[in-house]
Amino acid sequence: MIELGGGAAAPASDLIKDVSEIDFMRDVVELSQKVPVIVDFWAPWCGPCKTLGPALEAAVTKAGGAVRMAKVNVDENQSIAGQLQVQSIPTVYAFWQGQPIDGFQGAVPPSELEAFVGRVVAAAGGAMPDGDSGFDEAIVAADEMLEEGDAAGAAQTFAAILAEDPDNAAAFGGMARAHIALGELEQADAVLNGAPAEISNAPEIEAAHAQLALARQAENAGPIAELEAAVAADPADLQARYDLALSLAAAGRSEEAVEHLLELFRRDAEWNEGAAKAQLFTIFDALKPNDPVAVRGRRKLSSMIFM
Repeated sequence: MIELGGGAAAPASDLIKDVSEIDFMRDVVELSQKVPVIVDFWAPWCGPCKTLGPALEAAVTKAGGAVRMAKVNVDENQSIAGQLQVQSIPTVYAFWQGQPIDGFQGAVPPSELEAFVGRVVAAAGGAMPDGDSGFDEAIVAADEMLEEGDAAGAAQTFAAILAEDPDNAAAFGGMARAHIALGELEQADAVLNGAPAEISNAPEIEAAHAQLALARQAENAGPIAELEAAVAADPADLQARYDLALSLAAAGRSEEAVEHLLELFRRDAEWNEGAAKAQLFTIFDALKPNDPVAVRGRRKLSSMIFM
């Protein structure tokens, strides 16, 4: 693995530079032989550029020297923009060992920028100045992307992390969750089954297994609207309430799912061999241990069991 940015953090003036046609070869192509370089193509009249530029600079600075940034004004450097087929701005390319390896067009949220930077660092096998590989930051950013609905982008980031750190349990769990969000349950199962044995019981992987179980159970549960109508028409229809909880959980509406299962448990704790209780524990396992929904749900369930 190539160690990047070792020692003291590079000064901000070294991390981010305005680059022209004269020094593009030196400050992008040649420099990218040693450290990945992110190139921001912008123009003074471009509104989205004014938002993207500072946010990207912040993400690069946060990486602590594991990546550099070059800012190219397309109005003043049309030759470079033409060679790289920059057709709209803002456009961002990441260079590693002299070649573009990743990129995007248009303004994107800060969380996606952090994920992009983390992905570039991971692709280059980089390490942060303090010895941190940067993977933790990339995982946090990918998790945020997943929560915001960009499952494909999150999957790409998790894949880049695993390419450099094949024993990363959080990345395995994240990759599986991304496939679940995309409706690709078989791929999620394959990811989890492919995790090394030594991390197969890691909390992140067990949580992903629980989420996969919820998704599979919900495949035959039925549409949420129809099930909500059925429960409203007959609150004692426990099967409809159970199916509704499955569908809600699969849709990410965990709090509502937990409330329906708690109500089912209150009405008949032994229904379907204790299915409500078992399903509650599956949902709790799929959530983070400190998730408020899991904490409140466990407390309410315990009070019902021991009352």
